[in-house]
Amino acid sequence: MAESRDPSKLKRRIGVTGMTCATCARMVERSLKRVEGVTFAAVNLATETVFVVVDDEDFPQSRLEEAIVDSGYGFSYDAPEEMESRRYAEARHNLFVSWAVTAPLMGLMALHMAGVHLPVYTLLELAGGLVVFLGAGRGTFKGAWIALSHRHANMDVLVVFGAVAAWATALLHLAGLPLASFGALGPMILALHITGRYIESRLRDRASKEIRGLLALQAREARIVDDDGTELLVPIEAVKEGHRVAVRPGERFPADGRISAGRTSVDESMITGESLPVGREEGATVTGGSLNLTGSVVVEVTGIGDGSFLAQMIALIQEAQGAKIPIQAFADRVTNVFVPVIVGLALVAGTTWFFAAPAISPFLDGAGRLLPWVTSVRDPLSLALFAFITTVVIACPCALGLATPMALIAATARASRHGMVIRNAEAIQTAREVSIVVMDKTGTITEGRPAVVDHDLSPDDLAAAAAVERQSSHPLAKAIAEAVPAHRQATDVVEEVGQGVAGRVDGILYSVGRPDDAERYRDQLDRGRTVVEVRREGQSLGFIAVEDPLRDDAAEAVRRLKALGIRPVMATGDNGHTARAVAGRAGIDEVHASVRPEGKLDLVRDFQARGAKVLMVGDGMNDAAALKGADVGLAIGSGTDLAIDSADIVLVRGGLSAVAEAVTLSRKTFSVIGQNLFWAFGYNVIAVPLAMAALLHPLIAETAMAFSSISVLLNSQRINRE
Repeated sequence: MAESRDPSKLKRRIGVTGMTCATCARMVERSLKRVEGVTFAAVNLATETVFVVVDDEDFPQSRLEEAIVDSGYGFSYDAPEEMESRRYAEARHNLFVSWAVTAPLMGLMALHMAGVHLPVYTLLELAGGLVVFLGAGRGTFKGAWIALSHRHANMDVLVVFGAVAAWATALLHLAGLPLASFGALGPMILALHITGRYIESRLRDRASKEIRGLLALQAREARIVDDDGTELLVPIEAVKEGHRVAVRPGERFPADGRISAGRTSVDESMITGESLPVGREEGATVTGGSLNLTGSVVVEVTGIGDGSFLAQMIALIQEAQGAKIPIQAFADRVTNVFVPVIVGLALVAGTTWFFAAPAISPFLDGAGRLLPWVTSVRDPLSLALFAFITTVVIACPCALGLATPMALIAATARASRHGMVIRNAEAIQTAREVSIVVMDKTGTITEGRPAVVDHDLSPDDLAAAAAVERQSSHPLAKAIAEAVPAHRQATDVVEEVGQGVAGRVDGILYSVGRPDDAERYRDQLDRGRTVVEVRREGQSLGFIAVEDPLRDDAAEAVRRLKALGIRPVMATGDNGHTARAVAGRAGIDEVHASVRPEGKLDLVRDFQARGAKVLMVGDGMNDAAALKGADVGLAIGSGTDLAIDSADIVLVRGGLSAVAEAVTLSRKTFSVIGQNLFWAFGYNVIAVPLAMAALLHPLIAETAMAFSSISVLLNSQRINRE
């Protein structure tokens, strides 16, 4: 028998420092994938993190760190939010320094182009360039060196290549060569590039505010209660499972736990979305980060650190942001060859103008009468450098690299606001194509808080049935167990998924589950109630009728799905009468009742075989297989761990409306990604030939390059607008 492993210990998340473009991220990812024992690695440029899955809980972390360093970059274990804050502060500093030098140079360049020639202008170009290169642009030069030393090219290589080439024209002009000086464009190229980095960092800082908001819910200190009742205030890091902590009115619960003394009301709106306070008394569970309102309570800690609800939610969001979706593979393949191709095209342009300038210069004369920025230089060497520099500057693979991850970050942020945690990023792309939504009934279309409303059992048999049901996690079982005080115990309890529970009470075998003949209970079923049959030693004793209210938004959610062109389908293990009654109230026309767990999976596969994309919604153990088999699985967060682990999207608050929201979000996200890629490709297709033909000034080229990246970032933020 294989030894069970804790999946959480196989996942590693590390911050990566020094990455600037998609090629950088790809090199880190490639280095990690070559490490023996790494089964999966995905680097997210937007958040500068790498998500790795290893095959052994004891896998040395140092091997991952060495792989990152070998690829030319650094690593950090600081929280992503702290890294982003530092990166934003550095970007702001570099922005100020670069423009403090570049702005005066631009003024001097304008005077120079207007005919006012300062004797020391070229020296000022050279000096200003050195200040920007060695100061604010140092990180860009470092990024380019790392890339070149590892035999690959990235955006930094292009920027440094263009900036140094432009700056070098001033040096060559000062040396007496007959070519125009573009020296001021060197620091200007870096300044505009740094501006783009600043805006990018600013938007990423805003995109991560959802996670920072969750982190803000975590208490920093807790009052541990000793056995003698003494309270000791300690940092939250010192709290362990099993500790008893005191929480006073107005304070946040420091960890997940169970109230062991006192009663209070709790504001869980930041976690569950429920606006009204909920009462909590002894024995009730509370979630770390929720706000204690009215009473002082003592809580026994059950979940801390990475095991707490908030930590798990934050980890899931960060994991989704670091993952890739299929369309990103296309962009990755393009950026892999983009930089070498651009350098090659720039060399072709420069060589062509150097040798053929006299023959094709009349072309520039004609274009200059229409386009005022066309260069008036006609010297072959100057024209060759002009075309070379402009072609290098105009190309921007950064927009391609950011097109998908920035949209994905915006999508996960919006999803979290709607109470959804996206565990599998591929679901964002797949959900847009969904044409059928298969929904479980109990706990999904209904609230999952059923109550016993009728039965025909003796008190003794009802108590025995409740004792057996107390060992099950099914919502119906909990309803039956709560209907009778716990004064009897069951042993040898066995649960058969989709059928029921059996166990011995005082040595007698009781079973509670699906009726053999549902027609015997037609009057109950016609009211929309669920009926379970109780048997003693195989002989039917009677029934228990349970009613589960419809979720408040179920009918509206079904209406929205239909408006999106999606067919809602109910698949439940309950009988046909009850299922149809509930489906009728929700507005669902297609019902599949008395379906076993494998039957739900078969139903999903049948729809898929007909060419449909299927989204499965469920909350129970009997939904797990169908959730896993569907194109997109959405689990209700209040359901079983198995259902949640099998799902692509987890709903931590709200109701069925999130299903329609998931599809809408997918369609909008994919639309934005498509627009981002179209703009990034289209921009280069138009701009690069113009640059090679010397029809663009390097200043215009650099401005257009920065605008390309900024437009992708701004367009991605549209996802967050409702």
